[in-house]
Amino acid sequence: MAGVVAHSFKNNVMANSNNIWYVTILLSAIAGYCDTVTFVAAASMFSAHVTGNFIVFAYQIIKGADPQAWIKLISFPVFVMAVITGGRIGSETGKRYRLLFIEGLLLLISGIFAVFVRLYFIAGWGIHFTAMMVVFAMGLQNAFGKLYAKETYGPTTMMTGNVTQASLDLGSFIFSVFKNTVSLDALKKQSITIAGFLGGCLAGALMAKNFGLPALIVPGLLLVICYLGTARQAASQLQ
Repeated sequence: MAGVVAHSFKNNVMANSNNIWYVTILLSAIAGYCDTVTFVAAASMFSAHVTGNFIVFAYQIIKGADPQAWIKLISFPVFVMAVITGGRIGSETGKRYRLLFIEGLLLLISGIFAVFVRLYFIAGWGIHFTAMMVVFAMGLQNAFGKLYAKETYGPTTMMTGNVTQASLDLGSFIFSVFKNTVSLDALKKQSITIAGFLGGCLAGALMAKNFGLPALIVPGLLLVICYLGTARQAASQLQ
């Protein structure tokens, strides 16, 4: 049953070429959303682009602004462990798309945990632990992107490479006197990724400002519902 569900999830949602744009914009938006939520509500912690935490750590050290700045460095080994775990899960037959399901569960759990953090006033370690769960979830998404690069139009968690490629495609299109349709098509695909991430960032900033870390429940629900909805469809087809 698990193999059939995973196969259906692949065919109906993730691997169908007509749905690549949907998967791309969804994952890009979730990455931008989570990265912004943790930055706004978890003491300037990047969850998707963890190397950015090195810069924040260095800044906070020289400014003496945060005595717990060292926690930023923990995000790196957590991210590495997540990618290793994702690589292991994603390489198993019939389990490759469970990566996104597990990511959704982690985000959902982190959002629910953040509610308890707020209710029981355990802000210190509770906020940091919540942020690390999100870092782990984003590590799984990064692993998915590397293992199955053809499932999206480009990396969904780090936009520098996408902006670079979009700029190259734009230049090629311009210097061909607007005749290079290949570059135009590639530019459109990169634009979907970048726009999705930007939209996620804006939504994440707004939600984090109003709700804090519990706002992580939203992307978690999206991924879980997506997977379970496809599983239900696969089960109905077997009857």
